[in-house]
Amino acid sequence: MIRLGMIGCGGRGRGLIGLIDQFGEGATVVAIADPRKDALPAELDGKPWLAEDVRYFDDADAMLDASTLDGVVVATRCSMHATMGAKVLARNLPLYLEKPVATNLDDWRMLRDAGARSESPVLVSFPLRVSPLVRLAKRIIESGQIGSVEHALAWCYPNYGGVYYHDWYRDESETGGLFLQKATHDLDYLTFLLGLEPRRIAAMTSKRVFTGEKPAGLKCDDCDDQETCPESGFNLFYLRNERDRVKPIDRSCGFAVDTGNEDSSSALIEYETGMHAVYTQCFYARKGAGSRGARLTGYKGTIAFDWSKRELVVWMHHEPRVERHEDVSTGGHGGGDTVLARNFLQLIKGEAESVSPLEAGLQSVLMCLKARESAAEGRFVAVDP
Repeated sequence: MIRLGMIGCGGRGRGLIGLIDQFGEGATVVAIADPRKDALPAELDGKPWLAEDVRYFDDADAMLDASTLDGVVVATRCSMHATMGAKVLARNLPLYLEKPVATNLDDWRMLRDAGARSESPVLVSFPLRVSPLVRLAKRIIESGQIGSVEHALAWCYPNYGGVYYHDWYRDESETGGLFLQKATHDLDYLTFLLGLEPRRIAAMTSKRVFTGEKPAGLKCDDCDDQETCPESGFNLFYLRNERDRVKPIDRSCGFAVDTGNEDSSSALIEYETGMHAVYTQCFYARKGAGSRGARLTGYKGTIAFDWSKRELVVWMHHEPRVERHEDVSTGGHGGGDTVLARNFLQLIKGEAESVSPLEAGLQSVLMCLKARESAAEGRFVAVDP
């Protein structure tokens, strides 16, 4: 049996453990640290990956000190990732660490130093970099088929962006803003594909849609504008056809004075060779307007992929040829979640190296922190701690 511990046992952590369980290698959660420890036994009842004698703790150190573990999953809220990850690193245990690995520069430095002292193999939750579309793009780039990539554009238009204004994600003290919450994935896979070091970054954020004068703390069900607000439970059913009937909706108002997070942002990144990339994200696209992907161009050709279209296209610039590849993978994050689950098992057993190491998590967070700094100060910022 592979004995796993969990620090944070919310939906993301449970989903990962469920994927790990599907590999049938006897991975079992024997210890959980979570502030909701008293509610968890009922919620987790019947989970096939849960040990009968699982122990619950409200303190991560107590769990780590009292348990014999083969690996630990850290899936807390974002602001705690670095602190909890460092606790696992100090015990030299295999670590699965959710992204972003830190939300401020002090935590970034602390985690970097903890990693340097540790013998822990670390897997950062960057499923997009190991998704079939990105792995195919990487193979094509490395083959030289399109020449060296000299320009890149990446974008993220999630059609579920309301979650960042209605739920706990609206709390910027937890998320660190949407560069850290969302772009951390995209800047990672983009830099991974380029194989280059970022040198400086310029960024801009806007908040033009999810803003307003509604009172702080207002919930959708307590609002008088049920029939006119597109975000209400009434109109999720009536206008947007996203529900089978009108029913109560326990979420915060997206047009209140306490709504956090920018609702669009962009970054311009210069890499070590002098080439540059552009990244942009927007959080009020809906339905079929949702899209996430990238376009990378060399002198010989261009690669474009889009997870919403489930395809990768290669256009050759100097010959009459276009290649189209369909992505038929299943699973979350374009199939990348399953790859990470398998790799974590391999790390625990010493069978492979990390496909998404701590260094990748640190680099992506540093880029996001510097993008946030640039947007606040209106200038280019060096990607340097």
